[in-house]
Amino acid sequence: MRASRGLVFFDRDCSVCTRLARRFRNTLAKCGFGLAALQDPRAAALLGLPPAELLREMRVATADGNVFGGASAIIYLARQIWWAWPFHAAARLPGASRILDAGYRWFADHRRCASGTCSISQKGGYTL
Repeated sequence: MRASRGLVFFDRDCSVCTRLARRFRNTLAKCGFGLAALQDPRAAALLGLPPAELLREMRVATADGNVFGGASAIIYLARQIWWAWPFHAAARLPGASRILDAGYRWFADHRRCASGTCSISQKGGYTL
């Protein structure tokens, strides 16, 4: 695996996340990014996160030591992929960052429901 520019960490227990990782594997590899599961025992140490925070959101760890999470990680990756630049540009519009953060947070909090193993009721009492 060529990961000269960094690693993209995803939740391998989330079927949606895994499908997206597979779909974009080649694109990310061409840009110098490798894929890694957040559940990998080395992930917490590489990201410098406590176990309770590890699965909160996807992360991108760059070769120069930066770590981006959630919507910021997606926006960062969009900047690295030539055909995704419109998404990166749109994310810079006033208020867009807050909307993207809220949308990502909602998805991240509900991703287990999409996989059929919903645990939302333990977090905040939501039911779907």
